[in-house]
Amino acid sequence: MNQQIVAAIDIGTNSIHMVIVKIDPDLPAFTVIAKEKDTVRLGDRDPLTSKLTPEAIARSLDTLKRCRDLAYSLAATQIIAVATSATREAPNGEAFLRQIESELGIVVNLISGQEEARRIYLGVLSGMDFDEQPHIIIDIGGGSTELILADVHEPRFLSSTKVGAVRLFKDFVTTDPISDSELKVLRAYVKGMLERPVDDIWRNLQLNEVPRMIGTSGTIETIATIHAKYELGTVPDPLNGYEISRKDIEKIVKKLAKMSYKERLDVSGISERRAEIIVPGAVILLEAMRMLKLDSITICERALREGMIVDWMLARGMIGSRLRYQNEVKNRNVLKIAQKYHVDLEYGKRVAEFAVSIFDQLKEKLHDWDVAEKELLWSAAILHNSGVYVSHSSHHKHSYYLIRNAELLGFTELELELLANIARYHRKSKPKKKHQPYNDLPHKQYQLMVRQLSAILRLAVALERRNKGAIALVHCKYDRSDRTLHFELQPSEVGDKCSLELWNLSYKKEMFEEEFDVKVLANVSQNKLATL
Repeated sequence: MNQQIVAAIDIGTNSIHMVIVKIDPDLPAFTVIAKEKDTVRLGDRDPLTSKLTPEAIARSLDTLKRCRDLAYSLAATQIIAVATSATREAPNGEAFLRQIESELGIVVNLISGQEEARRIYLGVLSGMDFDEQPHIIIDIGGGSTELILADVHEPRFLSSTKVGAVRLFKDFVTTDPISDSELKVLRAYVKGMLERPVDDIWRNLQLNEVPRMIGTSGTIETIATIHAKYELGTVPDPLNGYEISRKDIEKIVKKLAKMSYKERLDVSGISERRAEIIVPGAVILLEAMRMLKLDSITICERALREGMIVDWMLARGMIGSRLRYQNEVKNRNVLKIAQKYHVDLEYGKRVAEFAVSIFDQLKEKLHDWDVAEKELLWSAAILHNSGVYVSHSSHHKHSYYLIRNAELLGFTELELELLANIARYHRKSKPKKKHQPYNDLPHKQYQLMVRQLSAILRLAVALERRNKGAIALVHCKYDRSDRTLHFELQPSEVGDKCSLELWNLSYKKEMFEEEFDVKVLANVSQNKLATL
């Protein structure tokens, strides 16, 4: 395979970061060839409406245009982009993402806090040797802090908590220098917010395991820079692997807290915008280390952006070896959520097999959907009956809400919306404009995807009508001359006429015929062709 150049953009609460890498799929590995960063402060939202402000949006669009132009100037063939905390929480966040796509041609995926944490783990794992030791990773952003317990095989615990340097500065800091009373309240608040994820980390550590702490993000790198200049007289390049003791961090935080904004500006290593928020960010780090009883932290310069690259490579089968397990993250989490909602997994898997089989047989004949869409169809097939956990009545609608709000790792917010919609339309009404979630999908192409994949899912559900594996295989034959699709059903037991399945296909086929403009006919292999 040829080398590829890929850019990854992270639209955060405080800054927009981009990394451009050259991927060598034969190794597989990537080399960073350029970085770009700009402090845009998306987190400075309107205090009355919580919306992203026009000024922050304008700053972000300017930065993203520069990022795009730099990526293309370096021959990037792909730009992948995600938005996190500030965009997630803003009422106009999705409108902002649509504006980016419309004006700049960059498609931005909105990701959950847990998915952000998973990709941070992938980024750190790509840049550090974990050996067999558990690692606690902390990433302090502008709007949230991710705490992760992981080893070389998998993340054992992922969390995203709404404490970030920008958020805390806006909510708690009114004095300059910060007063003792405000600092005390700030520390108490951070401690309270981190209590639950810290407790969960302790629960997931085994007896006698001694974790190593890894820190990523601008806050931690700034503290490391201050420390290195004081201790060594110079800053190591790269900072990756630089270690700082908790005692030294306590001394640095104590000094910074007593300084005014202007005094912090004079400290070598602190940028203008970082000087405003360094104290709240440093308090998060220090309280986390105290609560976790860890005496030192090691810097890792790889984080979310690099994790996006790793995830992109995994999705394309470029990475195996120790990261192979991570490539199965979507499937494993779909099955985990299915178990949580007491889904009949054997039934779900049979429906999924039929759905995927029909999808594959009709590819390039009736549709041009690809691997990503097939993955969504499989996931929707597994989870389509999850709503029964709430109530059998209207369970397709309950399935939508359960899937949409489940912590499904590996999926973007848009993919979760598509997945939930596909599952929701496995029965009853077909998608309509008056259905708000369907109507709110950002493009007509996504609406088409929901209609066509849910139409396939309906047929797959019909083929498993008796929930006993009555049909072993389905063979699809498409006749272009008269636009007829023939289903030949192979029963599991010789002599089974599969009458109930044929009847259910006749009931479920209408939406499929309408979407694909075909006539559906079916027969059981030992019977004459039956017109539905």
